[in-house]
Amino acid sequence: MLKKITEAAEYISARVKMTPEIGIVLGTGLGGLVNEIEVETKIHYSKIPNFALSTVESHSGQLIFGKLGNKNVVAMQGRFHYYEGYSMEQITFPIRVMKFLGVEKLLLSNAAGGLNPDFGVGEIVIIKDHINLFPDNPLIGENLDQLGPRFVDLYETYSPEMRAKALEIAKANDIKVEEGVYAGLTGPALETEAEYKYLRIIGGDTVGMSTIPEVLVARHMDIPVFAISIVTDLGIPGKIKPIDIPEIIAVAEKQEPKMTVIMKELIASL
Repeated sequence: MLKKITEAAEYISARVKMTPEIGIVLGTGLGGLVNEIEVETKIHYSKIPNFALSTVESHSGQLIFGKLGNKNVVAMQGRFHYYEGYSMEQITFPIRVMKFLGVEKLLLSNAAGGLNPDFGVGEIVIIKDHINLFPDNPLIGENLDQLGPRFVDLYETYSPEMRAKALEIAKANDIKVEEGVYAGLTGPALETEAEYKYLRIIGGDTVGMSTIPEVLVARHMDIPVFAISIVTDLGIPGKIKPIDIPEIIAVAEKQEPKMTVIMKELIASL
């Protein structure tokens, strides 16, 4: 794996003059943050050695390098998912490469289903913890000590400092936010009513099909993490209805500007 990571990082470094401090992963319908970046370089995933390709319609599939909040950033405009048929190594490979490029903090976003009865469609939720229900883990297999320890401590997985700053930023900008626990499943099928009930019983506030693998790899490499969800549909008894994917994307895009304010100001404060 080290050889593959090095090949990708060297290819990118030869084409990008800056050293990124902050890594960003943008979820479904949430790619608008890149419009705030003073772009220096764009590299399509297809050009990067050992990178997978994003097959999801709403994921553009390129790395964006530039300035945001006066910080050097690299943004994944489009991520990889387990349901696309990729291995956990492929899904998390870009996070490994980010570390080799110099990234010191990772910010992620996603669209999620709401499980908490206090949440409504369009709710912005800062992730404070997660429940990993994926059948695989990117840290299974040979451990490379150059990347991180064999056993990863997930105490305070999501940076308390960045969460606190984000809450302050939201309050200062009159943006309503909540904190919650994110449950991660493979997809691509959405949950049954019984599964929504189960996820709520075990402590989930939101549910989605991404984020956790990337977070595990980041924490393995000792990169502090911040993650935020936009609730695009509800898995709450009495509020469950048939899912319309264009509608989900539309909800994410409508709330995306608020998320962008939080992410942009958080990056500026780091």
